[in-house]
Amino acid sequence: MTKPLWLFLFLCSCFYTPVFAQEKYTLSGVITEESSNETLIGVTIAFPSLGSGVTTNEYGFYSITLPKGDYQAVVSYLGFRDIIQTISLDRDKKIDFQLAEEAEQLQEVVVTENVEKLDIRKPQMSVNTLSVGTIKKIPVILGEADVIKSILLLPGVTNAGEGASGFNVRGGSVDQNLILLDEAIIFNSSHLFGFFSVFNPDAIKDIKLYKGGIPARYGGRVSSVLDIFQKEGNSKEFKMNGGIGAVASRLLLEGPIAKDKAAFLIGGRASYAHLFLPLFDIDNTAYFYDLNTKINYKINDNNNIFLSGYFGRDVFGINDSFVNTYGNAVGNFRWNHLFSDKLFSNLSLIYSDYYYGLKLDFVGFNWNSGIRNFNLKYDLKHYLNDKLQVNYGLNNIYYQFNPGKIEPSNENSGILEEQLIQKYANELAAYVDVEHRLTDNLSLGYGLRFSYFNRLGQDEINVYANDNPVNFDPLLFIYQEADPISVATPGRNESLAQFTNWEPRLSLSYTLSEDSSIKTSYTRLAQYLHLLSNTASPTPLDVWTPSGPFVKPQLLDQYALGYFKSFSNDDYSLETEVFYKDVQNRIDYIDGANLIANNSIEQVILNGEARAYGLELLFRKNEGKFQGWLAYTLSKSEQRTPGRTINGTNTLETGINNGNWYNTPFDKTHDVSLFVSYDLNEKWSFNTNFVYQTGQPTNYPVGQFEFQGLTVPYYGLRNEERLPAYNRLDVSASLTPRKNKNRKMKGEWVFSIYNVYNRRNAAAINFRRNDDTGANEAVRTSIFGIVPAVTYNFKL
Repeated sequence: MTKPLWLFLFLCSCFYTPVFAQEKYTLSGVITEESSNETLIGVTIAFPSLGSGVTTNEYGFYSITLPKGDYQAVVSYLGFRDIIQTISLDRDKKIDFQLAEEAEQLQEVVVTENVEKLDIRKPQMSVNTLSVGTIKKIPVILGEADVIKSILLLPGVTNAGEGASGFNVRGGSVDQNLILLDEAIIFNSSHLFGFFSVFNPDAIKDIKLYKGGIPARYGGRVSSVLDIFQKEGNSKEFKMNGGIGAVASRLLLEGPIAKDKAAFLIGGRASYAHLFLPLFDIDNTAYFYDLNTKINYKINDNNNIFLSGYFGRDVFGINDSFVNTYGNAVGNFRWNHLFSDKLFSNLSLIYSDYYYGLKLDFVGFNWNSGIRNFNLKYDLKHYLNDKLQVNYGLNNIYYQFNPGKIEPSNENSGILEEQLIQKYANELAAYVDVEHRLTDNLSLGYGLRFSYFNRLGQDEINVYANDNPVNFDPLLFIYQEADPISVATPGRNESLAQFTNWEPRLSLSYTLSEDSSIKTSYTRLAQYLHLLSNTASPTPLDVWTPSGPFVKPQLLDQYALGYFKSFSNDDYSLETEVFYKDVQNRIDYIDGANLIANNSIEQVILNGEARAYGLELLFRKNEGKFQGWLAYTLSKSEQRTPGRTINGTNTLETGINNGNWYNTPFDKTHDVSLFVSYDLNEKWSFNTNFVYQTGQPTNYPVGQFEFQGLTVPYYGLRNEERLPAYNRLDVSASLTPRKNKNRKMKGEWVFSIYNVYNRRNAAAINFRRNDDTGANEAVRTSIFGIVPAVTYNFKL
């Protein structure tokens, strides 16, 4: 079957609605939190007698079409009291629900119906959701609740160790994760080089991590999607909350602009540990600050507008002669429109900017670089009936890449101003995504994304013989930078390279019983942007580059199969998955590659391939005084760059690592995470987590030789050795004084100990020659030992 015919049949199936003789009506509405009017994402509206239901979208909207009749509806959401209401569906109806937090209800509601487990039946798999309440319970370094540190406790998610930025998912690299904050792309998710994340937990409403089975509305990265939504603001009354910690404090304000119609939210964080450094005669600085803002306005029942933003900066300086500044700035204007009780739309205009700057007074120049994008999105969700929902939309992103600009810091520096060649690109995508319940036991999710990437012209671009910017020396068996034969000057209106990709998605769920199911999925993704980094943990100095004439887009094919089961009326749950990932055109680097301030980056990179496969287990306890989970991942992550045929001969190049598969820097064979939370009483609660990981791959010297009186170590093939295994135990205790119960201002003390048994985990092992003995020795570098901390949280 040809692709156009297959696509035509696919689209026809998406919009085909069976005709029934029985009268049907649509129930729709918005579900919000009772105390604030904050919309709630993922609320379940179930109809037990029909074995049917629906969940709210990212803006709290739901819609379901059912046969005429009287039904008992059960509205449920984790952390809130259920609503059980009988609805007479004799016409199309709009019913809004408001849910109250569990702690605010005096009398318990007992649900006797066996409400259908929609999470078991839905075809979506490889997705983890963490509530903000859970994130705030997890003990972390210096007592600061952290989104990124929390998701590292989930199966399939790791990073390069303490003080490492970003995260790795299912053997993928940091740049293969799409991180969204209110739909805006975040290019660097870390503060203070990885010690904290840029996400203020007080301002966050919903967090979802997609590791596989990624819906077609997402694209542009090949490992995962971390989708984060900020709160909208309390439109009923003014609220304030925050915290004072050992190294940073935070404050969040929200309240009505027009009661029940418009609201604002503004939150800020700042660290201040550097203020104490002068007491120890240390003239250095290291701090961060960020700001979250949001305004929402309800025009009428069918139209809502939102304006949200984030701005964050990190500053690190040494004696004012070296100052490093970096951070994100994003803004988003969104318009929600309801065409009918079955068709919901969202239009977004998004701006995102990542900036990196250096002030180097000791050499007399400043360095500025970054990446900007302007993003237009239009998404629609069509609730055709209770068994068929369709998402479709368009997305266009314009990119501007600034690899770096050097400017003299003063007139006498002797440095000439120089701008590295800026790059430009445009990424266009269209998608359709379908949730289709075929039978009571079988549900499908299928979709198709079309992506088109256009690498636009720039001021200059090198031209190479045989279009090959990297040469192989068959005598020395090494790769070398090729000399350009000329320089082209294409205009901005020209196109240097164009790429198109069809990205199908398919997921299936088959229900074995009311509390168990098996699921499988296939995902194809294309990634057109690449982070240039040859370190295990990327640094802010690393730059992004677009695909083009010499850098191909990464293409992923991922397959996953899982078994899911809940026990004791969902008090316990078990999730098991196996996965296999294959990535084409994964960037690799020649030996000795220079990535910093390189105007011809194509001369030091090669297109290779990568693969990852593994088993994930997640066992949760969801109810009771004891809650938590145990996660285990057994996996392998490898890459290779085989040799090419040498021009004009039948001889092959050696490739990287002799063309063999080798461990990626983020390969972790075993990964165990345990999180336990215990509520002793209304006053005390205790939390702990334990982490064990196989040591990350690295290189050790395997020999040495003498050259002109110098001893030169030889490191052998890539990533053949490993650092020692990583393990750590953290604990925390939360104290809520009873006297807070009758006070308007409520406080909480959090006492935490990071790395309880003072394990000196190796961040790196370096080799040097001992000046006294003359012998070679290995030196372990550790970042943290035991770290106690105290945080005071408050809310009004």
